[in-house]
Amino acid sequence: MKLSCWIIYNGYLPGNKFRDYAEMIQEAAIAHGHEATLYTNSDIVSLLDQEVNIISLKNDMLPDYIVYTDKDIYLANQLELLRIPVFNCAKTIDISDDKIKTYQTLAAKQVPIPRTIFAPKTFGLHVHFDDLFFQSIIEQFGFPLIMKEAFGSFGEQVYFVSNVVELKEQVEKIADRPFMFQQFIETSYGVDLRLQVVGDEVITAMKRTSNTDFRANVTSGGKMETYIPNDTEKALAIRASKAIGADFAGVDLLFGENNERIVCEVNSNAHIRNLYDCTGVNVAPDIIQYIEKRLGEREQ
Repeated sequence: MKLSCWIIYNGYLPGNKFRDYAEMIQEAAIAHGHEATLYTNSDIVSLLDQEVNIISLKNDMLPDYIVYTDKDIYLANQLELLRIPVFNCAKTIDISDDKIKTYQTLAAKQVPIPRTIFAPKTFGLHVHFDDLFFQSIIEQFGFPLIMKEAFGSFGEQVYFVSNVVELKEQVEKIADRPFMFQQFIETSYGVDLRLQVVGDEVITAMKRTSNTDFRANVTSGGKMETYIPNDTEKALAIRASKAIGADFAGVDLLFGENNERIVCEVNSNAHIRNLYDCTGVNVAPDIIQYIEKRLGEREQ
């Protein structure tokens, strides 16, 4: 039987990279003989009226599965309530999208991460923290340290803090949002690894470096080169991906002291274009092949 799928991406975000990712998945699905249709999250209306339903603005027939490249958790939940297999699932996307939830989940599974303290929730109020709070942060991390907003992508909403003046100024700027303080991994200044995990395998990897920024993200000016990960790096990336329940994920590793590796982020919706441009490996077919396997296991 020919499988049908929807590939859902966000139609409101600027730039072409979100649709490009969806199109790469679509091409791979079609190459595997699937009927694959692109949807934006606005092409589907979620309806609640004593039951769960959706109104599709393109097609009334529900698909056999969905590849969900967006972070619209409400819609992902709605689709799962209709018992449509969604890859990655809503819970995984929710954990990955919120860096505080990500680090809590990784720490609970004893996955190595930078030492982290998250700020108290202020419910959107622009509060002022007292000196005792700042002192506790300084005692834990010293300077420099890293501050991160809980929600952000492409290395944005991440800040390098050098002294107490900068610390208080940065807190003042983002105190109405969820954020955290984090140990600065000096040995990974301007360099990290991106490993693309699908199921129990690392499909490809790249090393990113920057001579001008503490972040190595390509969006922040980082340069890419193909990287061959060792078995320890592969095992750590797979472990991190599984910790958040991901079917596939881009796992970012930092270079810690004594050549250890530390998990920086686990991206459930990691765009795969840069990896393809860097390594020549298109991960999309591996994702579709993995989904076929998972769907087959469900039928057994």
